[in-house]
Amino acid sequence: MKNPSCVLTIAGSDSGGGAGVQADARTIHALGGFAAMAITAITAQNTRGVSAWRAVPADLLTAQIQAVLDDLPVAAIKTGLLPGAAAVRAVAKALRRRPGIPLVIDPVLGSTSGTRFLPPAGLRALRRELLPRAALVTPNRPEAEALTGLRIRTDAEVEAAGRRLLSEGCQAVLIKGGHAAGPVCRDCLVVPGRKPVWFKGRRIRTRNSHGTGCVLSAAIAWHLARGDPLVAAIRKARAFLMRGLAGGRRARLGHGAGPAFLG
Repeated sequence: MKNPSCVLTIAGSDSGGGAGVQADARTIHALGGFAAMAITAITAQNTRGVSAWRAVPADLLTAQIQAVLDDLPVAAIKTGLLPGAAAVRAVAKALRRRPGIPLVIDPVLGSTSGTRFLPPAGLRALRRELLPRAALVTPNRPEAEALTGLRIRTDAEVEAAGRRLLSEGCQAVLIKGGHAAGPVCRDCLVVPGRKPVWFKGRRIRTRNSHGTGCVLSAAIAWHLARGDPLVAAIRKARAFLMRGLAGGRRARLGHGAGPAFLG
């Protein structure tokens, strides 16, 4: 039997199971891969929001990453919630040992319910120390605005924000369009020296949208681990997410925003 592609997810733990390492692992395993995990923070949350959280000490975060990389055949890495500058620096330092492994950064700055995870110092550290290591950064529009300082309302402003993020040193940027209005969800991929690529799909109306960013970035990381080119990896990951949203829209888990993918 061939070994499954191994992806290391470095993210927070969601006690409600809808986002964070739980969503990442569920996604990677559903696609046929194997998920290893380094937990950055413990959150007390459910479908209605975050009630408490604590960051994992930086030395323990480093130890988790090193333990995985020293033993498992990691073929891609993704990051999610990084709770402050110390966590960002710990991840950046640990990943210097494996510069050839593609890194997908989902820059989780806060929760949908309003909890802020990454303070300004952490945001600066992310831009300076980790974005230059990334094969792909996947911010939504509010996250892209926070990372660039640019206002995003139009397609031209989306593309400008993508180019600004490229100037930080990352290889590619996918700005997600889930926060924009309209019946079509449009994501924009910006890479150096090429025309931006827009991915379009019918917006699925569902209350079960918690963890969509985690699912998408984890699926992209898995496809990169398999050796797919970036555009193909994004197309396949978007299709996977859309199937999950469509298939789970009738589910009723909890009293708030249920998990985006139940597979």
